[in-house]
Amino acid sequence: MKCLYLIPARGGSKGIPKKNIKLFNGKPLIHYSIEIAKKLTHSKDICVSTDSEEIKTIAEQTGINVPFIRPADLATDKAGSSNVIKHAVEFYKAGGVNYDAVILLQPTSPFRLIKHVKEAITIFDDDLDMVCSVSESKANPYYNLFEESYNGMLEKCKQASYTRRQDCPQIYEQNGSIYVISVKSLLTKGMTNFTKTKKYVMNDIYSCDIDTPEDWDYCEYLLHHRKVKYE
Repeated sequence: MKCLYLIPARGGSKGIPKKNIKLFNGKPLIHYSIEIAKKLTHSKDICVSTDSEEIKTIAEQTGINVPFIRPADLATDKAGSSNVIKHAVEFYKAGGVNYDAVILLQPTSPFRLIKHVKEAITIFDDDLDMVCSVSESKANPYYNLFEESYNGMLEKCKQASYTRRQDCPQIYEQNGSIYVISVKSLLTKGMTNFTKTKKYVMNDIYSCDIDTPEDWDYCEYLLHHRKVKYE
């Protein structure tokens, strides 16, 4: 299976300015994902998709080549991941390089390990649209998640009579760390229409996704207290 390791890194970041290149434990945040990819594949199969010349320059400090600058219409707050991935796949296809799958590694997941990516890939097969990394959710629609009804009353998202959360069906949430995506499914369906997705479960610490300043502080806390063990 021929895989493109894709690292999307938009220049604009409202919560944390220049988040993708901000130093995290002395290293630009994006370098963590690039270095993982470099240990798993050849540099020619690694693509950083960015609209920022500054991100391009910092990404290339790792020895990879950033082959294009992402079009502005794919770098807005409303630009969907599916179109960003399609753009990268079609760029390589136009150059005669065809991929079977895209391994999407978001730069906001600095605790992802090589073994996590390898294990997620082993779950993937040709019959699937996608494998995505998840963590077990503490919130559960059968127990403590509610919607507001038409008359303003809170109702359980899923009607059930469970009295203990541990008796409820297990619920998972995507952690944004790893996506193994079928190129065929991507081009024919689009990610929003995927129906064959399997999970790869990661624990809470390695699932950390940096989105807010508070997330950043928490991840630094985990590092400084040696809660994360890199390979």
